[in-house]
Amino acid sequence: MSSPDHDLERLAGAAGIAVHWKDAMGRHHAVAPDVLRTMLTEFGLEADTPAQISASLAFLTGPGNEETPALKTALQGEAIELPWPGAEPEMPFRLVFEDGAGCDGVARRGHAGVLTLPGIARPGYHTLLIGGATCTVAVAPRRCFAAGDALHREHGRIWALGAQLYSLRREAAAAGAGFGDFTALQRLAEQAAAQGAAAVAVSPMHAMFSADPTRYSPYAPSSRLFLNVLYVDPAAVFGAHALAAVTAKGLGDELARLADLDLVDWPAAGRAKLAILHALFDDFPRNVDARAYEDFLAFEREGGPSLQAHARFEAVHAWRVAETGDRAGWRHWPAAFRSPDSPDVERFARHHEREVRFHLFLQWLAARGLAGAQSAARAAGMPIGLISDLAVGTDPSGSHAWTRQEEVLSRLSPGAPPDVFNPKGQAWGLTAFSPRALRARGYRAFIELLRASLAHAGGVRIDHALGLSRMWLVPEGASPAEGAYVSYPFEDMMRLIALESWRYRAIVVGENLGTVPEGFNAQIEEAGMLGMDVLWFTREGDWPGAPFRLPADWSSHALATTTTHDLPTVAGWWRGTDIHWRERLGLLAEGSSGDSQMAERTLDRSRLWQDLHRAGLVGAEEPVPEQAPVAAVLGFVAATPAPLLLVPLEDMLALEDQPNLPGTIDAHPNWRRRMPVSVESMFAQPEVAERVAALTRARGAA
Repeated sequence: MSSPDHDLERLAGAAGIAVHWKDAMGRHHAVAPDVLRTMLTEFGLEADTPAQISASLAFLTGPGNEETPALKTALQGEAIELPWPGAEPEMPFRLVFEDGAGCDGVARRGHAGVLTLPGIARPGYHTLLIGGATCTVAVAPRRCFAAGDALHREHGRIWALGAQLYSLRREAAAAGAGFGDFTALQRLAEQAAAQGAAAVAVSPMHAMFSADPTRYSPYAPSSRLFLNVLYVDPAAVFGAHALAAVTAKGLGDELARLADLDLVDWPAAGRAKLAILHALFDDFPRNVDARAYEDFLAFEREGGPSLQAHARFEAVHAWRVAETGDRAGWRHWPAAFRSPDSPDVERFARHHEREVRFHLFLQWLAARGLAGAQSAARAAGMPIGLISDLAVGTDPSGSHAWTRQEEVLSRLSPGAPPDVFNPKGQAWGLTAFSPRALRARGYRAFIELLRASLAHAGGVRIDHALGLSRMWLVPEGASPAEGAYVSYPFEDMMRLIALESWRYRAIVVGENLGTVPEGFNAQIEEAGMLGMDVLWFTREGDWPGAPFRLPADWSSHALATTTTHDLPTVAGWWRGTDIHWRERLGLLAEGSSGDSQMAERTLDRSRLWQDLHRAGLVGAEEPVPEQAPVAAVLGFVAATPAPLLLVPLEDMLALEDQPNLPGTIDAHPNWRRRMPVSVESMFAQPEVAERVAALTRARGAA
């Protein structure tokens, strides 16, 4: 007879939870039984008693699991194996293609009792009718759409700018509020295209909490299906009416104050922007032409129930904040409001129809603004245009978790196990998809998410792409070390990514930094997803002070970049600005000091200088300079065989401070720093022109 803990571990394994794991130092760990029970409960599997464990195990492994899946993925031309109970040697089927055409065939019993169908050459979402059952078959190309496909040549090497959208300044931002907007993004793309850039990679633009602008981390959104409405430029649609709204609301002086700040004042900026948009909505649709209003109505229709549900969330949240001051989100609302389909929510939507429609209006403006930026980027000559950023999850108190409660694990947070850089591990306080719900619902949620990310972009960067294979999930209230790895349907999700990337003709970048599962990088390379190589980590060894890998030795299957939003800029790394911040805030590793870190950085700086010389980018006789050799460093990374080089705007402008310092919230001005110059003038600076020239010498123009 097996022990209760053994049965619990069997159940966890059947549910895709790894009972044992190995940390970055090679040490083996076992997940505690209480953690397993908590996670299984969140998966919808009872596991408190031996009888419950036995019943849940039978449910997962019993005959019912041979039922036809809601969606089956396949590669073009490859035979399809379909689980099918029974012993019939053959089974007739009908396949209906997306365009309505169809064909008949016969599936034959193969090994392990599965039915084998002949391969399908046509990519797309087709309907399989077999034995009285219906199944969607998603037939994917063997790889994602690639930069070479966008360039119409196989071996192009292009470069892109990376921008934090909120950080952008623009000239004559009449109804701006002291942070970037979609018009600033459009102008940046046009300016960058003129310099030879192929794309602009943008920080996440997901929907936040419009009633609570104190929540502004772009990686903790309310919903990844919709957009951040604060990025709307009112003047882009309403012209002089936007200026009139500023005057009517008496906001001229406040907007001028916000425009002069070096750090975004999110609460004040959010209030000002929404006040302007409310004033414009009060006159809508009288203040737009008939074509614009028809566009709004079409957007409202096409958005369907998902858009309506998000607008209702925003309206209820705004009402709660106004009535009670409670900004906490739906899990703290009265019970009658915790379900989007409840009678009370329906009644609220009827009684507050105008407010709900206001949030539909905001999403329309946001989508229109982002679409305009992408269209302008392509018209300016960019073969890719915008690259959107898909955050790893959402705030559990936000719109997505409220409207899709059956699809997410709202009480298990993605994170990372303890490692050398974070000895306590990480829990990011976000939601994660339920792997079981993904499969059961035919991956509807994942497909919808991909389409939202690609709707107005020529590419997408998937944050923490390792989560496509496995995710470190931490129970709510537990320490980050008290989590476990959960497996995700990697093969299916990668095929869906490839299919959607071709449908949208968009490249895909997977952020693969951290503890990488064995074989992961080879798998994404085969699927045509670009990984990420970051200068600071791309070395010839993993010992302190290891030489930087020379450009020729970098991967030709990964995006190359100097840094990320969480890491020091080139100028900041050179001067040790990141070390000074960590020392000031008590974030240095135990046993380390600012002096010792700076001594190591001085040696590392000399190492990089030597490697710049080895690459032929600086002279042998030149001493290590005090100022960061930003142009040489950019030239170093540009010389790699990477098909896409990403240059963060902070490095193009040689800024010292990074956008975000992990491990901090308010102590460091995360997600608030603004560019010191406008997008219209930045490329006119001689130093910037020198850096662009270094990129062009190494890569040419798009």
